[in-house]
Amino acid sequence: MTSWRKLVPDRSRFVFGCLQFLRFGLLELVSCLFPAFLFAGLAISKYVELPIARYDALLVYCLGLTLLFWVVRLETWREVAVIFGFHLVGLGLELFKVRIGSWQYPGDAVTKFAGVPLFAGFMYAAVGSYICQAWRRFDLRVSGYRPIATTVLAVLIYANFFTHRWIPDLRIPIAIVLLWVLRKTWVFYTVGVRRYGMPLAVSFGLIGFFLWIAENFGTFLDAWNYPDQVSVWRLVHPAKFGAWALLVSMSFVLVASVKALEGRLYHRGAAATVATPHATDVTAPPECSEYEGAEISPQHQDANPGRS
Repeated sequence: MTSWRKLVPDRSRFVFGCLQFLRFGLLELVSCLFPAFLFAGLAISKYVELPIARYDALLVYCLGLTLLFWVVRLETWREVAVIFGFHLVGLGLELFKVRIGSWQYPGDAVTKFAGVPLFAGFMYAAVGSYICQAWRRFDLRVSGYRPIATTVLAVLIYANFFTHRWIPDLRIPIAIVLLWVLRKTWVFYTVGVRRYGMPLAVSFGLIGFFLWIAENFGTFLDAWNYPDQVSVWRLVHPAKFGAWALLVSMSFVLVASVKALEGRLYHRGAAATVATPHATDVTAPPECSEYEGAEISPQHQDANPGRS
């Protein structure tokens, strides 16, 4: 029979795990502030009568959100530049996809060009905002990252969204090569007093899955429609999940380029530590030694003092 003394450590570990899960969820929610406000704007603009066209109002709203995030220092000017860069990347893809009939934007607007409202790029920019926010709040660092190879593959992934109309679709071969390039790339993150790690490719898949869920909400709110959703709303095809997971690589490359300039990209030293004096010079308290694969790291602390 198991004594109550032996049950205490298991219960403590279980409680600690639950608390960590809640902390992780809270940090994720806060990191999704821009996407959350964006979807709030989509919902309000669908059900509330506005004095101007819906897409025009959404463009003004998203520009205001971006300015607000910069003013209150939720995002730096470098991060805002990256977000606008991804806005342009997304807008280019939208112009092409709408032209060939992959999806459409119902309703007219002054700021609608070639069938695409200019606000549409902010739906891609929201992904960049999330990564920037998560990088700061989880104190993210990567190891084994191959920037040149990853960037080349991200560009090929983006180009394939255009070229597959005329040449064979190469997304699967490119995805296989990307997995091979990222096979030794890990991302490390902090939750509470613990430091954890996961393969970077896994994080791409997880983000892609939640983006697919977000796309379902977006089409349900009539922000845009796929051809089979014009008459009645249907679930977005699950294949879009894979497309989003691949497209996340482009967003990551853009954000990683900024983090490299800020000195917040790579970790050094032992596994699951970050490249800063504050985060690498740590010791775990005796009561925490039983948890393997995690290290202590200060949550939300500026990991590079003196860097702008």
